[in-house]
Amino acid sequence: MKPKVLITDKINKVAGDILSEVAEVEFKETLAEDRLCEIINKYDALMVRSQTKVTPRILEAAKKMKIIGRAGVGVDNINLEEATNRGIIVVNSPEGNTAAAAEHTIALMLSMARKIPEADMSIKQGKWERTKFTGIEVFNKTLGSIGLGKIGSRVVKAAVAMGMKVVVYDPYITREKVEELGATLVKSLDEFWGICDILTIHSPKTRETSYLINKNTLNRMKKGIMIVNCARGGIIDEQALKEGIESGHVAAAALDVFEKEPIDPNNPLLSTNGHLVMTPHLGASTEEAQLKVAVDVAEQIRDVLGGKSARSAVNIPYLRADLLEPVKEYMNLAENTGLLARQIGEGGIKELEITVRGKLTGYDTAPIKVAVLKGVLSHNLEDVNYVNAPIFGKQQGFEVVESKAEQSGNYAGSIRVRLTTDSGVSTVCGAMLADKTPRIVKIDGYTVSLEIAEHILVIPHRDKPGMIAKVSTILGNNNINIRMMMVARKEQTVGGESTMIITTDEHIWDEILDEVKQVEGIFDAKYIYLRPDKTVNIPQPSMA
Repeated sequence: MKPKVLITDKINKVAGDILSEVAEVEFKETLAEDRLCEIINKYDALMVRSQTKVTPRILEAAKKMKIIGRAGVGVDNINLEEATNRGIIVVNSPEGNTAAAAEHTIALMLSMARKIPEADMSIKQGKWERTKFTGIEVFNKTLGSIGLGKIGSRVVKAAVAMGMKVVVYDPYITREKVEELGATLVKSLDEFWGICDILTIHSPKTRETSYLINKNTLNRMKKGIMIVNCARGGIIDEQALKEGIESGHVAAAALDVFEKEPIDPNNPLLSTNGHLVMTPHLGASTEEAQLKVAVDVAEQIRDVLGGKSARSAVNIPYLRADLLEPVKEYMNLAENTGLLARQIGEGGIKELEITVRGKLTGYDTAPIKVAVLKGVLSHNLEDVNYVNAPIFGKQQGFEVVESKAEQSGNYAGSIRVRLTTDSGVSTVCGAMLADKTPRIVKIDGYTVSLEIAEHILVIPHRDKPGMIAKVSTILGNNNINIRMMMVARKEQTVGGESTMIITTDEHIWDEILDEVKQVEGIFDAKYIYLRPDKTVNIPQPSMA
């Protein structure tokens, strides 16, 4: 009997043609959770877009489910953890809408620059207001791109072709890659804000980019700045943008994404008096893009149901248990070691060196490599997982070097990550203590014993009396509770360089870091976030 596939959310019918080669296919409208729970146990595969929310309750009812496909880039509407725990493969189409999103960005930029939406509305009202809608040329203007991923790279190429000067701010990309596109890399946001005539955003929403465009940063931009965002809502403070437009400091903005979607009727942008172009998240809404993602995901579901592998899986239900089992207790340590090294090391990555010691030398360490890569990349990329981390690593263009060394000191096994960037080298070592307790044991030559904590401050400073008290006072004044504090020396002499490491119960905001950096004798202060208490489950092998 053929397997059954359910397709919802108005996906192109070509998906059914592809899947009918190996399965019985049913198309349905978007279904509510209760209804989907009632019928989902009949199906071996599910294909959705963004409307259907695949919840843990639905996955619990999906007793026969082998694979879920999202016809699009993200998978935020699918509970990945629950799917993985149940051995269900989740796939998407990461490249399907790249051209569409880049073209929509350019379309919005030109519509904004030439006031096309307002002119269109005016002439349809029977008016002829040529002087009212005088726009600007983008030729010879400076376009600033925040981020240089797949979509950002296409936008930069198009802008250069139109005769624009392009500057890029992306702390995780190399200068060589930017210059290949005919653009200039700017290392500091302080420098970046003031040189852009038009600003376009191509960054995921992360801790660093949330509300990156706010009242303070807007005021540091040129008067007359124009802003385009087709990336993610929540990167722009919408109230601050409204105020900037109405004050005249921001000449115009064009947005395809919003903090809450569908857009909240109370969104301040809806009542903005000024030049503002808005579209309802249409970046991927072209016939070609929808066809591409439908074909891509349908082919992957067909292949998995036919006993083959999926090319764009975003979870690890088919990772071989025999490889993962001996090293699974080190996976979270490996990921956090990579994540810590990336946050300490600034600049574009040139080389990642991974060295395992002790008992790890006796095993296949491919899972360890993937975990380190996931940690390194997930600091600045969205949707990085144990399947796509090696692919993303290749796309970033840096070399990964692996080695083994039998000596591990006092530890059962250890993982050293050495990250070389165009700004320097950072080294972090994580180890498993004899009682299976994971610890960070070295940071850039300093011997430490750091638990895998969520909120960490790393503060290199001059070793002299009073330093701990000054930092503690700043944290206390900001209502930040200290969980643990240690000081590590490279040299035993007083007056040399030391590093203070503090774990806290709360997030450390940039304003607090700036205050710490002002203390005399402190060289720098970095807020580090890690992912404690995360275990890797090994589901039963699927048919992939």
